[in-house]
Amino acid sequence: MASGPSSVREPFHLLQARRDIKVVAINTSFQLVPWADVLYSCDLKWWEFYKGVPEFTGLKVVHEKAAVAKFPDLKRVDVARFGNELLVKTPGLLGAGGNSGFQALNLVVQFGVKHIILIGYDMRVDYGTHWHQRHPYPLSNPDAAGNIPRWRKSVDGAARKLAELGVTVVNCSMVSELVAYPKMPLEKVLALSREFPDPRDDPGPRRNANVGT
Repeated sequence: MASGPSSVREPFHLLQARRDIKVVAINTSFQLVPWADVLYSCDLKWWEFYKGVPEFTGLKVVHEKAAVAKFPDLKRVDVARFGNELLVKTPGLLGAGGNSGFQALNLVVQFGVKHIILIGYDMRVDYGTHWHQRHPYPLSNPDAAGNIPRWRKSVDGAARKLAELGVTVVNCSMVSELVAYPKMPLEKVLALSREFPDPRDDPGPRRNANVGT
């Protein structure tokens, strides 16, 4: 779940009710879904600004060594800087794509996820930079003439690799500038998706059944 302005309008109560769906919050979007399973931000300055987000109880992931040194409960991944390719051969090594949204996408693919729902991947700033106010200095913000085109290119460019891996992606931002993924409102995606058994509900031999997301 990214931070595009469209994300604030999503029915998160429906998402929270689906324990078979795992949620990855990106950057400040953890404030909309504090119950998310994973929080990812690539930026040391972001983690410093939010003091390591001690209130978040899920898995917290970053790629900067300095962030892990400062906040030991963070888990670290490597990022191939300046690359825009989705990477899967080396576990824990992600493509950069210029932003946390691309890296979070790469991360969940490495988790083995086969069905991905994109929320807040607006990839435009004419409706606002985020669902929240602009990041204060020294944090960076999206720029229509600068980083946004690279972000769109990298996320759209991952579509072929995702298809080769058998990963399906639905984009729930109806105003998104991404063009490589089908769009559908979150309510409809949740209504159409099959609910996987939650292994916590079954004490029997199927306890290790896969959980879809």
